[in-house]
Amino acid sequence: MARAIAHARSIGIPIIHVGVSFAPGYPELPKDWSFNPQHTFRQAQQNNMFISGSKATEFLEELCQEGDTKIYKYRVSAFSGSSLETVLRSMGVRHLVLCGVATGGIVLSTVREAYDKDFGMTILSDVCMDRDEEVHRVLMEKILKKQAKVTTVDEFIKANQ
Repeated sequence: MARAIAHARSIGIPIIHVGVSFAPGYPELPKDWSFNPQHTFRQAQQNNMFISGSKATEFLEELCQEGDTKIYKYRVSAFSGSSLETVLRSMGVRHLVLCGVATGGIVLSTVREAYDKDFGMTILSDVCMDRDEEVHRVLMEKILKKQAKVTTVDEFIKANQ
């Protein structure tokens, strides 16, 4: 991921990091999870995870530089419950280069929402991952390529010299 970010910086692509963060007490989350007891954020809430200002909400220092934009969200998609769309539109960004954790969750949800918002996308498949390798493979090879260009870091760098 560091190579992809470094190359993107070198060709003038703005770097935006998106992470999860909740206020103490989780006012952003439902109190009643009976509608979806397996929801990822229910587990975070039960385990007191991703509280604003905690170590779990910090971005990796080796990937962030001064001038990068940092955005926090409250839901699975990078757009939902965040300022991401406003920031992208104010920067004049029309095409996104995506990488991240949880291909079957965050990446899938973000791609679908970005597509509905008319953003073009490139997904760097080798710097995305999912706990289930088969889910990752199927999404990259069969589903996400219908809405985005799916490529690798090496191919991205070669195509954007």
